[in-house]
Parts: sequence; C-alpha cells; structure tokens
Amino acid sequence: MSRKRKIWRRALVLLLLVGACTAIWYLRPYQHDQAAKDAMQGGEGITVIDTGDWIAFEGGEAREPGLILYPGALVKSESYAPLARALAGSGYRVFVARMPLNLAISDVERANQVLKAYPKQSFVIGGHSLGGAMAARFAIQHLDRIDGVFFLGAYPDKRGDLQKAEIPVLSLLGSRDGVVNREKFAASKAFLPENAVFMTIEGGNHAQFGSYGAQEGDQPAAITPQEQWQQTVAAIKDWLLSDVIPRKRDNAGNDSGNPDVFGR
Repeated sequence: MSRKRKIWRRALVLLLLVGACTAIWYLRPYQHDQAAKDAMQGGEGITVIDTGDWIAFEGGEAREPGLILYPGALVKSESYAPLARALAGSGYRVFVARMPLNLAISDVERANQVLKAYPKQSFVIGGHSLGGAMAARFAIQHLDRIDGVFFLGAYPDKRGDLQKAEIPVLSLLGSRDGVVNREKFAASKAFLPENAVFMTIEGGNHAQFGSYGAQEGDQPAAITPQEQWQQTVAAIKDWLLSDVIPRKRDNAGNDSGNPDVFGR
C-alpha cells in the first residue's frame, strides 16, 4: 500500500471516529432522577413491570381506558414513572414505551404490542414533546382501538392530523415551557378537532412533565415537579371521565381488559 493511500485511510478512520463520537454525544439521553427511580419501585398497591420494551404501571382496579405514553426525544422512559405511577394509583393501567435510541420517531408503531396483548381493552395514547407527535401519528392509523389522544408539551404534525378523527383530544402546556415552538404549536391547531381541550399549567415548564432535571432551552419552572405531576394527573383524569369514557359508552359500551401481555 502506497504512503498516500495509508494517509487517506487513516484520515477516513479518524473522520469515522469523530462522526461516531459526535453521534453518541448528540444522542446522549436525559437520565431519570431519584424521584423517578423511587417511582419505579413496586409497592403501596402499585405493580411495576419492566419488559425491556415497556414499563407497565398497574393498580388494583384496571379501569378503562388504559393509557399508552410515548416519551420525549432523548428522554429515558423511566423519567415518566412519577406521572405513570400516580395515574396507576387511580386505577388506570399505564404503559410507558421504551424507544430505540430514546426517539419515538424510531418506532411509531410500538403501541401495537400493547393493543395486541390487550385485545379487549380500550386505550388512549399520548406523549411528551416528540412523543406526542408520534402518538398522534399512531392514533390516526388505529382509530378502531384508540379512543383519545393527549399531548404533554407537544403538538401533532400533518401526518398526525386528528381534525376529522372524531376522538377526544387533550393538550397540556406549561406556561413556562421554553422548548415548544409557540408559532408551530398555534399552527398545529389546524390538525386538531374543534372540541380539543387546551389547558395551561401555570408555572409549569417542559421538563417537569417527566422527572429528569433541567432541559436545554427550557425555562425554570415556578412550581415544583410534584405540583406539575399532580395537575397533569388531575387534568388527564378529568378528561377521561368527562370526554373519553362518556363517548366510549355512547359508541360502543364498556369493554373489560384481559391482561396477558407480561406472562402473568
């Protein structure tokens, strides 16, 4: 091998190494904090099951509907454990997806695993940030099984157009969210039904829908993470009781779940 070819080969290897290191740095996820680690522990009537693909939270009642949550971009799924655990404490089954590379866009159809495992149960789907947009994309392709969509610091894109889907939609946004593009958020209302419910959590920000510390570009919250989780859970429960469940009863009656997804 000539000296010139050796130099080019070494340069190529160096470029590949630099590119790989840059990709690893860019795709470094936000890590869940201690509050999330504590919420991942079972007990006090809550069962937590981690399958590798999903983290499932279940209380004693198994009320309808079940909830599927897609995480925000580069946010570890465990970060949503406090929110999911609180919802499970009210009797709802909650499934938090684990996504390849911690990016919901990498597997938009992942919720199919839960739908197939619980064929008789109704579900709503939602997500945080990028996860919300991908949840809307999934919902529009599975309206036979999805009874509602919720957004946490998120909004749909054209591929998740729910305007004519005729299912309830809930959108929650922190007043101090510094990550969501407000112009795109406003424009995205064209992809939502007229009766979509919009709520602002005063003092809340983007990151505190999860439990992973500060996020780049976000504004400091004026309320505690616990307060934001409590308000988020209360808003979701009220939406389920006032919008989702009545519509489900009017259209198809109540189904009961038949859990077998985790070999129990």
